[in-house]
Amino acid sequence: MASRIRLLQLIIFLYFFKQIVSKVEFTNIKCTSLDPEFASFDYCFLKSVNRTYKYLSLKVKLLKKPVTKVKVNFAFLKKYNGYKPSLFNVTVDACKLLKNPKSNPVAAYIHSFFKSYSNMNDSCTFNHDLIVDKVSIDSVNTKATAVLPVPHGDYMFHSNWFAYDINRATVNVYGTLS
Repeated sequence: MASRIRLLQLIIFLYFFKQIVSKVEFTNIKCTSLDPEFASFDYCFLKSVNRTYKYLSLKVKLLKKPVTKVKVNFAFLKKYNGYKPSLFNVTVDACKLLKNPKSNPVAAYIHSFFKSYSNMNDSCTFNHDLIVDKVSIDSVNTKATAVLPVPHGDYMFHSNWFAYDINRATVNVYGTLS
């Protein structure tokens, strides 16, 4: 009898524990082309389908193809009194990362957020437009809250995209962790 009561208590605890898990919410996305003669954004938006399903999509039109040398700077910032550096600020050679994801585990983790939603997965010669299509908040939630313990608050994921060592674009994704 006592073991059944303990089992019931454990089930109730797990049920309520599941209810208080952290949740990520997209709040905005801003994409800026810093060199409109090199690349432009066809679209960059968040779409809220209903209260529980929200996703982000973007498409970069490359105007000088092929692109063979790409670096990316990723920074994770938390809003205190303005956005301040938080967990990481990493610059990687995207070509090396695509060839060998184990070369930089932090960058590979960041890439995993949009890898399955993107056409930036194979080689580094980009002779096509770059698309990130329908990254759902559910997939971000799973990767962000299950892997890293991150304090609640407002965050910005800032990225600078360099081609041939010239900053060509920035993408900022804003969100809240509650």
